[in-house]
Amino acid sequence: MSRLGTESAFEVLARARALEAQGREIVHLEIGEPDFETPEHIVQAGVKALQDGYTHYGPTPGLPELRQAVARNSREVRGIDTDWQQVVVTPGAKPIMFYVLLAIAEAGAEVIYPNPGFPIYESMIEFSGAKAVPMQLLEDKAYHPDLSRLPEMVNERTRLLIVNSPENPCGSAFTLQELETIADVVRSHPDMYVMSDEIYKDILYSGEHHSIAALPGMADRTIILDGFSKSYAMTGWRLGYGILPEELVPHVSRLATNSVSCAASFSQMAGVAALDGPQDAVQEMAAEFARRRRLIADGLQSIPGINCPEPEGAFYAFPSIKDTGLTSAEFEERAMQEAGVALLSGAAFGAFGEGYVRLSYANSQENISRALESLDAMVRGL
Repeated sequence: MSRLGTESAFEVLARARALEAQGREIVHLEIGEPDFETPEHIVQAGVKALQDGYTHYGPTPGLPELRQAVARNSREVRGIDTDWQQVVVTPGAKPIMFYVLLAIAEAGAEVIYPNPGFPIYESMIEFSGAKAVPMQLLEDKAYHPDLSRLPEMVNERTRLLIVNSPENPCGSAFTLQELETIADVVRSHPDMYVMSDEIYKDILYSGEHHSIAALPGMADRTIILDGFSKSYAMTGWRLGYGILPEELVPHVSRLATNSVSCAASFSQMAGVAALDGPQDAVQEMAAEFARRRRLIADGLQSIPGINCPEPEGAFYAFPSIKDTGLTSAEFEERAMQEAGVALLSGAAFGAFGEGYVRLSYANSQENISRALESLDAMVRGL
C-alpha cells in the first residue's frame, strides 16, 4: 500500500471547496472534467434504459450492444478491423490500466511511461511491483519525448510502454511518424505490449488522431484505453473500455469479475447512444476548448516568468513557472491562497513536472480571463 499513489486533483478540489465554504471565491482550473452537460440524447437513452429494465447485472466484459458499438466506432475512427469480443467494458477507463498492469507487470519487470504524465500510471506500475521507467516529455520539444533514446530504455525485462495522446497534463499529441518510431522499437521486442491511452482523442486541435494500433503488426501488441468521460461529458456515468489483444481478454475479464463484476447496464446503453448517435455536441465542445486554449496559452505567455507551449490536444495547459522563483508546490499554494485560482503542481505528474503547473481550461472563458488576471497580479507582486 505504501507504493500506491494518488491523484492530487481531487485533493486540491477538496481544499478549494473548503475555502469556498468560508466565503472565498475560487476559479477551478484543477479538475480534469468537461464543464458541459451530457448531451440530451444520451441522457434520454440512459433514462429509457432504466425504464426498460437495464437495472441488473450484465456480462463482465460488457453488454454485447455496447461492445459491438465500440468495435464499429473503432473501425470508423481508427481504421482498425476490431472484433467486438476483444472489447472489455469497465466502470470508467481507469480499471483498464489497473487490470492491464496487474496482469502483465510484476517484480522484475519494467514499464515505460510518460513523465510528466497521468499520475496513476506511475502509481499502478509501482503497486504491481514492476520498475517504473520514465520517458521524459521535453518543454523545448513542445512536450514530445526524444525518441532517439527509446531503444536504450527497452530491454528484455520491458513488458509495457504507455503512450497517451493527446496527453494529460501537457496537451501534446504524437505525430504519425513518432508512433511509427515507437512501433519499430516495440516490434523488435516480442514480449512487449503498448498501452495506448486515447481518452482525449476527440479533443485535437489540428490534424487527425492516429492510433498506434492501426500500424502494421501493432493491433495484437496494443491495448487501447478509451471511454466516454471526456468526449461526451459523461464523467459521472463511469463508463470506459479497453480494446485488447485476444490473449489478454480472459485475464482482464477475470480481474474485473473479482473487483467490479460489471459496469452499470443503463450506463452502457447510454454509451451505445453516445457512439451511434449524432456527434455535434462532441465537435462543439472541442471547438469551444480550442477557443479557450488560445485564451489561456496567450494569457499565460504574457505573464512574466511563465512560458507556455501551445497545447495540441486535450484541455490542459502546462506552463513552466521556473523563472518565477517558486517551486511547483509553492506556486500551487500561492495561486490558491492569494489569487483564488485552483491549479495543480506539476510535480504531482512525476519528477519531471517540477518547475511546472497544470491548468485545466474546462471552465468558461470569463472565469479563465479572471484567473489569468489574478495570476498575473500575483506573479508581478512576487
